[in-house]
Amino acid sequence: MLTPHLVTDTVQRALAEDAPWGDLTGELVIPAAATVRTVLTAREDGIFAGGPLIVAAFRQVDPEISVTDLVTEGTPFRAGDVLARIAGPARGVLTGERVALNFAQRMSGVATLTAQFVAVVAHTRARIADTRKTTPGLRALEKHAVRAGGGSNHRFSLSDAVMIKDNHLAALGAVDAATTTAALAGLRDRAGHTTSIIVEVDRVDQIAPVLAARPTGILLDNFSLADLRTGVELIAGQAIVEASGGVTLDTVAGIAETGVDVISVGLLTHGARARPGS
Repeated sequence: MLTPHLVTDTVQRALAEDAPWGDLTGELVIPAAATVRTVLTAREDGIFAGGPLIVAAFRQVDPEISVTDLVTEGTPFRAGDVLARIAGPARGVLTGERVALNFAQRMSGVATLTAQFVAVVAHTRARIADTRKTTPGLRALEKHAVRAGGGSNHRFSLSDAVMIKDNHLAALGAVDAATTTAALAGLRDRAGHTTSIIVEVDRVDQIAPVLAARPTGILLDNFSLADLRTGVELIAGQAIVEASGGVTLDTVAGIAETGVDVISVGLLTHGARARPGS
């Protein structure tokens, strides 16, 4: 997801926000000829993400700045580990450091939290996936970080897949089994064979009429563990079974053990804590 254009544009906007007319302190205090060598050091354990943004932040400020020994995306680190070495004109390093750190800390936080969820369900078949509950304008970065942490990406945008939620069904007047089946009739043919179709249900009795529409997946939203097991049995491999709704590190193992294929977790992106580094 982190294309060169995306990285360049994102960093440009961040630097324009942080130093719209330059770094006044650096220009008045730091001699133009001064140089510096420093390291990005982890203050606590985690999973690294955001390397391309670190490089771009410093290089856009001053192409003379070098970033070396940068760890690979998805690399586990321990407190005290050196994640990168930065050297070059002091003014530029001081100007770019906060933007570089903000990206690395935010993305490493998402990657670290994702890795924690992935580890908890490792004994099951379930995959951990993100949602569209991302920071506006930073979705590609956060979804990249989810992958760095070992998670999977759900749809990137509304344009990527058909996902019919309860409010769509309500707007269609689908209030019972018959009207649900009627509302979804022909959807597979209209969407085409390459388009994923996911339908959200919040009751067990909605599963059968939804299956009749031949969806790619059925999202069981806020189901109890007992109902999740029932849903898995009813769907019986006819569609991907996804679970969602209030998933935490304390509850995710139980959800995974019901046999679902995917667990979508909004917390990965909207609840991740930045991983400090200096």
